[in-house]
Amino acid sequence: MTMKIKVLYFGQARDASGKGEESLTLPDRSSVDLLLQRSSATHPGIAKMKKILQVAVNEDISDSGRVLRDGDVVALLPPVAGG
Repeated sequence: MTMKIKVLYFGQARDASGKGEESLTLPDRSSVDLLLQRSSATHPGIAKMKKILQVAVNEDISDSGRVLRDGDVVALLPPVAGG
C-alpha cells in the first residue's frame, strides 16, 4: 500500500527544489526520514540542506522518526535569520 504526502518547500528549500510544493507517493507507514531521502534524491540541493532543515508535519515541528499518514502535509523549513 502507498500514501500521498504533500511537501511544501520554503525559503532556501524552495530555491533548492525549484518548486514551492509537490506530492510524493511513499509506502505506508513511511517516516519523515524516508521522505527527506526521496526529496534529496530528486533535488540534490535539498540533500545538502537536510541536516539543517526543520520539518513540520501538519504544522507541528517533528523529528525524522515521525511516521507519516496518507494526506499529511510536510513543510521543509530552512533556518531563519533575524536582523
